Amino acid sequence: MFFGWGSLLQAAMDVPLQTVLKSSSQQAEEINRLANYFYLAGGFILLVVAISTAYVLYRFREKKASPEKSLNPKWEIAMIGVPALLVAVFLYFNIKTIRSVEPDAKGINPDVVVTAHQWWWEAKYPSANVIAANEIHLPVGKNILLKLLAADVIHDWWIPQFGNKMDMVPTQENFLWLNIKQPGEYYGVCSEFCGAQHAHMRIKVVAQTEADYNNWLTQHQQPATAASLNNGAQLFQTKTCGNCHRINGTEAKGIAGPDLTHLASRKTLLAGLLENNPQNLESWIRHPQQIKPGANMPGFLLDDSTAKALTAYLWSLK
Repeated sequence: MFFGWGSLLQAAMDVPLQTVLKSSSQQAEEINRLANYFYLAGGFILLVVAISTAYVLYRFREKKASPEKSLNPKWEIAMIGVPALLVAVFLYFNIKTIRSVEPDAKGINPDVVVTAHQWWWEAKYPSANVIAANEIHLPVGKNILLKLLAADVIHDWWIPQFGNKMDMVPTQENFLWLNIKQPGEYYGVCSEFCGAQHAHMRIKVVAQTEADYNNWLTQHQQPATAASLNNGAQLFQTKTCGNCHRINGTEAKGIAGPDLTHLASRKTLLAGLLENNPQNLESWIRHPQQIKPGANMPGFLLDDSTAKALTAYLWSLK
């Protein structure tokens, strides 16, 4: 291996524990409330069955000859009526929760269009004409409509603390509502097996106050401002990097790979696989198939000076 495992392990260890039991969105609160009703009902049924079983085992522990007796009709009514009533009650609460968590999105323009690729995430903000990759910024305290797409195979959006999850299917548009309660960083994964690097397709959502979110959008509307350190920008074009990647404000208009306009402002690389720093960036440029086997990034067999020039250029894209 050309790449040390230390950075990979560090990137993994920096992610706090994510649990569905901690509701960080209004949708998660609704889902967890319904789940709690199920837990209580299930626990009550288990208790009744356990007590009834213990009673029968004790009451009829000795076999005695006795005339056959028919079951009391009241018990028959209860044994049929109570389960039927429970089913009806939970059907009502299920429908109510679905309507609350997933209201109709017909005719509503999405706030963010998230497209899943093998194995990274693209986020487009239509109203601001901004494109980002892997780190998805969202405002808190307001209803946000996500449009979820898949570019290649079936993927699945799931952030445990947000509760709701949604398949992302090629040629199909799915929608998901979010209302995040608190600013912070939230993590999830693609939860539909999507190929060799499925396990390394982490979702990172940066939830911000509306002011911070608008500042982020304004910053990312600006074209790339790279320092003229070397010939890295020219090499980016001559080595055909721009055929797959887009850098706003340059001739690079590719759409097959992640947008790199503000690459250096991100905290991680490769959908959360690596910490974003010059060393990891250079390692990825030199040996992509050793770091993330099966990724669409080819190995170009670059010499030292070319790899370092490209790294310096990309690291200057704030």
